[in-house]
Amino acid sequence: MLMASDFCRLANFPRPQPTTNHRGAWRGSCSPRPFPSDGRPSEPWAFRCLRIARPSAVSRGRSVSCRAAEITTDPGQDRLMKVPISNIRNFCIIAHIDHGKSTLADKLLQLTGTVQKREMKEQFLDNMDLERERGITIKLQAARMRYILENEPYCLNLIDTPGHVDFSYEVSRSLAACEGALLVVDASQGVEAQTLANVYLALENNLEIIPVRVLNKIDLPGAEPDRVSQEIEEIIGLDCSDAIHCSAKEGIGISDILNAIITRIPPPKDAAGNPLRALIFDSYYDPYRGVIVYFRVVDGTIKKGDKIYFMASGKDYIADEIGVLSPNQLPVDELYAGEVGYLSASIRSVADARVGDTITHFGRRAESSLPGYEEARPMVFCGLFPVDADQFPELRDALEKLQLNDAALKIDCSNPTLLPEPGKRRQIEEPFVKIEMLTPKEYIGSLMELGQERRGEFKEMNFITENRASIIYELPLAEMVGDFFDQLKSRSKGYASMEYTFVGYRESELVKLDIHINGEPVEPLATIVHKDKAYAVGRALTQKLKELIPRQMFKVPIQACIGAKVIASESLSAIRKDVLSKCYGGDITRKKKLLKKQAEGKKRLKAIGKVEVPQEAFMAVLRLEKEVI
Repeated sequence: MLMASDFCRLANFPRPQPTTNHRGAWRGSCSPRPFPSDGRPSEPWAFRCLRIARPSAVSRGRSVSCRAAEITTDPGQDRLMKVPISNIRNFCIIAHIDHGKSTLADKLLQLTGTVQKREMKEQFLDNMDLERERGITIKLQAARMRYILENEPYCLNLIDTPGHVDFSYEVSRSLAACEGALLVVDASQGVEAQTLANVYLALENNLEIIPVRVLNKIDLPGAEPDRVSQEIEEIIGLDCSDAIHCSAKEGIGISDILNAIITRIPPPKDAAGNPLRALIFDSYYDPYRGVIVYFRVVDGTIKKGDKIYFMASGKDYIADEIGVLSPNQLPVDELYAGEVGYLSASIRSVADARVGDTITHFGRRAESSLPGYEEARPMVFCGLFPVDADQFPELRDALEKLQLNDAALKIDCSNPTLLPEPGKRRQIEEPFVKIEMLTPKEYIGSLMELGQERRGEFKEMNFITENRASIIYELPLAEMVGDFFDQLKSRSKGYASMEYTFVGYRESELVKLDIHINGEPVEPLATIVHKDKAYAVGRALTQKLKELIPRQMFKVPIQACIGAKVIASESLSAIRKDVLSKCYGGDITRKKKLLKKQAEGKKRLKAIGKVEVPQEAFMAVLRLEKEVI
């Protein structure tokens, strides 16, 4: 049961002021009624409080609920009430990773009453354990909020987007689903790489960056809002004279942000009479309901039970359920142009409803789909192997199931040993990326050295401000997916940031490096490296394996080979039994005879013996490859 003041807050009414004329009595806009012993009002009291506080709202046709029983049992019902299209605001938040975007979203949800205080937790929209552990947003979310400004109800649709460099396409589709964006910049760190990348991404998609700027974390001791405002004007070119200074953690400036969203972000276009076109900006797989699609209605209307058609995949389904995200799923019967919601249609694969696809009616199809759709390109590569080789079929089945939940996931079971011999191939190509590093000027030298070490090709360097520079390199993706980001942060003491884009495949001098143990190749340890780094990698691998493989009764050679050529070698000495321990003198020929007999036995054992590589050696080699390569 909510308190009376909470009911008034949900509808944005003034809180009733208590008096103490007698114990437990309240007076003011509501008639006196004693509180129960727990200090909370009974339901009729809250009902009468709402009716007396705003008697004229219902008579004017405003979407204000006066049914306290419904609000008490389901606080989300007031956000289901329809408002004119002119009162809808769709916006997202553009920010660099760890600039306070999730904390700001939490405060917006809390202040608008979308999430009650007793249900509130940090990073409310971040549902994954990894997101909470690392403090980052991986899976984007949406939330419908209701806010009243000057006695007028507004529907605010927030699309919370990832801030990491790997999700640029998802961010672009979120931007396309909005009319405006909050540009959030940390008042102590300033403009970072993802801030610039997302702003440029919006401009490339012909979207207007609405001048609602937020300087977050002004409560920190190192905050410099004036310097950061000047930095935004110089780098991005946006006027910061009306930038909002806020602290999401302390709740400073949150009301100003809500007011700016309403007054400065334009409403959607009134296109409810056109054929249905809805933009998919996210989807996920539910094991019981199939694929759940998040979308923004751009044109027309969609109703429960409509037969819909996905224009890019060519699939058609029946919309069994549609609703809004507030932030939990609340079913409705109809959504019209400008609204954001979800649908469930027993879709079996995420590939049938890809991010960026357009939804239309099967019977009354739109003439053209919404622009901007493209196949999601994998940008993060990972090599997996099971601890037990017998579990490989189970691993493959698990990855295929995971692919149902992420259409961008590509599975390719391969092994470096499958690389054709040099005489059977013409060339080898590897993927290249363009990396832009933003850094304070004192770390330019160390970061350029990092780029050169990773086979990078220097492109250009620009001073975006007096103290900050942009360095652009093109380098192989294999050089970046390891510890490049860690080295970037380490060499710049955490001040530098980066953004990368895939630029294509290029011919490279790559070789297959094999590891032979006791003359036998170990396929799981084979790797493909650049020719210039082959010796360093081979030397490091053989030395590490010498430490990890247990000694045998015979000498074990450990070799790194390119084809038939051995480029690095180590040997594991044999465990020797002291066969001379019982010889206390006597003829030397007796000792030689015993040593010769021992050597012949070891020779026979080496010919038939096999060396088992422990699992710890494989794990250590994987870590070593990351460090060396």
